[in-house]
Amino acid sequence: MGWDGAKFKHLGLRVPVLAVLLLGTCQAHPIPDSSPLLQFGGQVRQRYLYTDDAQDTEAHLEIRADGTVVGAARQSPESLLELKALKPGVIQILGVKTSRFLCQGPDGKLYGSLHFDPKACSFRELLLEDGYNVYQSETLGLPLRLPPQRSSNRAPAPRGPARFLPLPGLPQAPPDPPGILAPEPPDVGSSDPLSIVGPSYGRSPSYTS
Repeated sequence: MGWDGAKFKHLGLRVPVLAVLLLGTCQAHPIPDSSPLLQFGGQVRQRYLYTDDAQDTEAHLEIRADGTVVGAARQSPESLLELKALKPGVIQILGVKTSRFLCQGPDGKLYGSLHFDPKACSFRELLLEDGYNVYQSETLGLPLRLPPQRSSNRAPAPRGPARFLPLPGLPQAPPDPPGILAPEPPDVGSSDPLSIVGPSYGRSPSYTS
């Protein structure tokens, strides 16, 4: 067998091996779902839910330590909320300071609970064209509304607002850098007052006066 024949035979052995390798690398793999609706799964946002619907003053949804839900005129630690996506279009709302979940009863009343109940504490988030959002109970279909503001007995209490503007929460301040300790005064009673030989962790008994 000549050189050309041996070279051809060697090349013939390499072709099946290359084919096997190429088939192995070209095996079909499942493509992850690229739906834009699923990119919010597990997303967590810190927001203030602000509203000005039918209110004399601005209001922010606030979950207090006793479980009551009110509208506060100013942003506060109790009004900083954590919005977490449970599935596309459905979120849970947690008070950052009080660790209470925003929930809604069958009568539409809002309350804060220390335990998450999927039926009472899951809300659909609907985005409006003006930048506001509307939230409604996933189970009951009732809109999320703040309790009515106090009013005089002459007029019925206005219904609470239904539109909310999620305002970004303030980023946490970075921790203060560790302070630089002032150098200790030289130990004049030591054989190495300037700590040239090594740090003066303590004065040797041999040099005590």
